[in-house]
Order: sequence, then structure tokens, then C-alpha cells
Amino acid sequence: LPPSSVWGYNGMVPGPTFLGRSGTPVLVRFVNDLPTNDPVGIGEPITVIHRHGGFQAPEDDGYPLDTFCTGQSRDYFYPQTPAPNVFGLPNPEQNEESTMWYHDHAIDITGPNVYRGLAGFFLNFDEVDSFLGEEDPNPRALRLPGRMRGDVREFDIPIVIQDKQFDQDGRLVFDTFDHNGFLGDKFVLNGKIQPFLRVKRRKYRFRFLNGSNARFYQLFLRNGGPFDFVIAADDHLFPRPLLNQKSIILGPAERAEVVIDFSRFPSNTEVILENRLEQDDGRKPDSLVSTGTPLLKFIVNGDVADPSRVPDTLRPILIGPAQILPFVTVKRTFDFERSDGAWQINGEFFDENRINAKPKVNTAEIWTIKSGGGWTHPVHIHLSSFFVLSRNGSSPLPLERARKDTIDVGAFFTQEVKILAMFPRYTGSYVFHCHNIEHEDMRMMAQFENQP
Repeated sequence: LPPSSVWGYNGMVPGPTFLGRSGTPVLVRFVNDLPTNDPVGIGEPITVIHRHGGFQAPEDDGYPLDTFCTGQSRDYFYPQTPAPNVFGLPNPEQNEESTMWYHDHAIDITGPNVYRGLAGFFLNFDEVDSFLGEEDPNPRALRLPGRMRGDVREFDIPIVIQDKQFDQDGRLVFDTFDHNGFLGDKFVLNGKIQPFLRVKRRKYRFRFLNGSNARFYQLFLRNGGPFDFVIAADDHLFPRPLLNQKSIILGPAERAEVVIDFSRFPSNTEVILENRLEQDDGRKPDSLVSTGTPLLKFIVNGDVADPSRVPDTLRPILIGPAQILPFVTVKRTFDFERSDGAWQINGEFFDENRINAKPKVNTAEIWTIKSGGGWTHPVHIHLSSFFVLSRNGSSPLPLERARKDTIDVGAFFTQEVKILAMFPRYTGSYVFHCHNIEHEDMRMMAQFENQP
């Protein structure tokens, strides 16, 4: 295909990957240089940036109406400190973030702007999941796969998976009127259609992000067996790795971190990352197929030293639901539904002048999130991640064993999810919404305001 016109942070798609360190604050100035007379017709040159999964003050969170136009700029301050545990409970270090991402979050136009290219990774490191990775001499370091060589991070690879449509001339196409959720027919990983990656016979850490507007993925390794280790979901490491996971399901905005040990394959082996989950519209994913769509080809070739490891213990949860629930007194229910021809929460469209919940800062609440009518909604809550308590009254899924920031409701026969929502440190307004971005743009969003 010929080149397509995209929008990117610093002209890159995906945008530059931030490598943040806990305890070292980050100040980022975003300058809006988007064209005001763009002929492609996808997106609007109005923007605001949300660091998805990040713990930051409301003025730096990317509230959807805090937009700035072409020729303007805005500074965002990221404190790079873990969210404190609520109710004054100890051990905040368990809440260190891992894989975050940043993207456009402008009211009503997030879908086309993100689709056009406005998204990138923000990775966070601390003493345990450390910047030096496998070469860190600190006895507290996990020494997971990954190391720095100059400005390049090796063996630790973030990959965003998206779906796109192109016309016969190779130009990017987007249906502005598809309010159910836009689906593409070509799959791109880090901006390339079905690429390949040459890998050595050693362990690699992959950080998969579903960056699609509405599509779900179920990832398998063809010719490769199960994923050796699944170590994290969304922005938090698991207490212990999941071993030999056959597949990984990712809804829009969800992340999963895996370690694949290519030393178990002979040189010249080709291992295919594929999606076996069919989906025909934005309503929900359909059924599994035996042979999926290839997304990425790994070509195994060459031996190399591998000092990395995946310990039996990653990041223990010392303060979890068992310790927090005795203090909880508030319960709320939010019903994500189709009504009045569009998308609502509790029968209402988003209204910036209405506060839907007023939790007290440094407390937690039990939220019941519902979805009916056969629709699937990946629900994202800003400010702080949460614990999943149950699905339809049963135990959470394996990839929900640590804190998450996005939860799929309505998928795979789940009509009701209970979560332990937490509201640490900051007062002010934050939003929560469906991350099927077309649903979000149709105002399937609400806000809570933390009270002193």
C-alpha cells in the first residue's frame, strides 16, 4: 500500500515511548501542530491528552473538555508516585504502575483522533520492576527480560494492536457514522500491517495493548504452544505469573504482558501471533475459529546469553479486598445501556454539569457495572485502578488477579461485574466511560468528584 496520512506525537505512530521511573516526576509539554485544513477528513485538530492507567491530579488527567487547539500547548505533570492505599492502609509500593498508554481524549472526537494515530506507550519502572531489568544487581529487582543499550530498550517490546480500513488507493478510511463501534479489515502492529520480528533464542517481554476502537482480540501462538508466562494485565504486575496460558483476551484499551521463551524453538522456526476471535460489528465479539488471522511473525534465529528470569513471586498484594472491604460503606450501580438511539449510563448521556457520584477522597466503594441487550462495553475508570470482585456472582477471570483500570462488561455472557473502586489522594472531577470509543464519543460517559 502507498503511504497514508496520519497524525502522530512527534510525527510518530505510535508516539514516542516514555520510560518513566518511580519517584522522578515527569513534565510533558504537548504542542498542538495539527493542521486546520486537513484534506483526509478523519479527526479534528482539537486535543487533550489522557495518560491511561496513570495516577495524576485532575488537571493533568485529560478531562475531555480541557482541550487546546492548533497553535496552543498544554503542560502535563505526572508525579510518578504510586497511588496510596485507601483508608490510610499501608504498603503503597504494591500499587506501582507498569504499562500505561497515552492518547487523545477530546470530547466527541476521541475515536477518529486515536484512529488517526494519536496514541503511544508510557512505561513505568521502579526498584522491583526496574529500568535496568535483567542486568540490575539490586537484590530486590525481578530481573525480568529487558535492558538498555544506549537509548534503545532491548528484549522488552511494547506492541499496540489496531485494525484499520484503506480504500483502493491505500488511503486511510474511517466511518464517522458508525456509532456501534468502528471495525477495520487490516491489522496493524505498531503501525505496520502484519509485520515480522527476528528474535534470538532467549526470553522476551512483550507488552500487548489493544489500541483498536471497538475490536476484541483473543491471541494465540500458532506453532508456539501456550504463552510461557503472563505477568501483568493493564498497569499492574500479578502477584505470581500465570503459567502456560493458552490464549489471552484483550478488549479495547486493555493490556497484557507476556514472556515468551524462544529458546525452546530451533533456529529458523517461525511462530505466528494470531487472533482467533471473530467480530463482525461493534456489538460484541463472536466465536473462536480454529485458524485465526496472522498478526505478527516471529522468526527465531541465533543464540544469545540470557540473564533474565521470571520469578515465582512478582508483586505481592499485601492490601487487597480482604483488607479494604471491612471499611467500605457505599455501594453504587451503573447500567451501561443503549437508549434513545445511542449510548447512556443509568439512562443519561454525559453532561459536564452533572456529577454522577461524589465519593470521599481516600475511601473505596463497591460499584456494580451492568450491561444488557447483548452489547459489550469495556469500562475504563480514571484516577486509580480497581479490584475485580466478581463476574455474574462468580470469581474473576485469571487475568483479573491484580488491579485493573479497564473491565469488559457484557462480553462472554457477563452481564454484571462488581469492582472495588478506590479514590486516593486527589479531590476533583474524573470521568469513567465505555472504551469502545464510538460509544464514548456518543456520550457513554459519566463523572465522579472526589470530596474532601
